Amino acid sequence: MITNINDLDFSKQYTYADYLTWQFDERVELIRGWISRMSPAPLVIHQRLSTKLIYQIENYLKNKKCEVFAAPFDVRLINKRKKITNKSISTVVQPDLSIICDPAKLDEKGCIGAPDWVIEILSPGNTKKEMKEKFSLYEENGVQEYWIVFPDYFQIQVFDLVDSKFVWRSTYIKEDQIPVGIFEGFEIDTNNLFA
Repeated sequence: MITNINDLDFSKQYTYADYLTWQFDERVELIRGWISRMSPAPLVIHQRLSTKLIYQIENYLKNKKCEVFAAPFDVRLINKRKKITNKSISTVVQPDLSIICDPAKLDEKGCIGAPDWVIEILSPGNTKKEMKEKFSLYEENGVQEYWIVFPDYFQIQVFDLVDSKFVWRSTYIKEDQIPVGIFEGFEIDTNNLFA
């Protein structure tokens, strides 16, 4: 058991089995086995956007099998060619919002496999990670819809998975209604979101 993050070897790759033994306060993710420190507590604007998104999504999902989960919530991305064990999992991320429609992917520790829809809200210092590393991970693992929220610009970039590749749909701004591709007839109201 490791109780101090400074006792970890950042030049070494780890697995989810290792991750489960860590008992320190700092939040980290595992990206292909490499430790990635998470930003300190999110800014107020980040939390407001997360709460408003959850409210709109949760209202839509009432009486449906899909569920929305907010960070911290572990999403274990798996290599489908390997038997799934804690030692075979080398990627554990904590998206800001994860929408999961397959109850079989949920256990007491979070989600195993790709959520259907992921929303990341950018914070100072995490833009490169969200835009590059996680973009690739979500694409490779079959996330059907990926939204990146830019709080400073009141913008949301939306990507849809088409033939195993993310295709940019559009960049939405305040006053737009954003259609949710995985849910026909559901739109996110950006006037409420960015108010």
